[in-house]
Amino acid sequence: VQLQASGGGLVQAGGSLRLSCAASGRIFSSSVMGWFRQAPGKEREFVAAIRWGVGIASYADSVKGRFTISRDKAKNTVYLQMNSLKPEDTAVYYCAKGPYVSSSSRQYVYWGQGTLVTVSS
Repeated sequence: VQLQASGGGLVQAGGSLRLSCAASGRIFSSSVMGWFRQAPGKEREFVAAIRWGVGIASYADSVKGRFTISRDKAKNTVYLQMNSLKPEDTAVYYCAKGPYVSSSSRQYVYWGQGTLVTVSS
């Protein structure tokens, strides 16, 4: 499985961006697709995850109510809609695929290359 993330960019605080992650190969219904982010000098942190089959989503408290994860099975693509962006959301965002929902990056097997999101104040 290869994951290709895109959609990052520069946005002002309060603005919105939508990230996409296209996956090659089959994604089984039991799989989980997640988004993580890593700011300079910080560890990679969990943002959101979605169960591919049933579409149930989980979020980090820091993004709950502002970010929405979704998936399009026909396009084999997972999205992260980010609204009300804050400067502290600035990071490289990575998509990942794993066997179950977890906030630990160690549980995810496949990773995309990352896309940079910069939020200016």
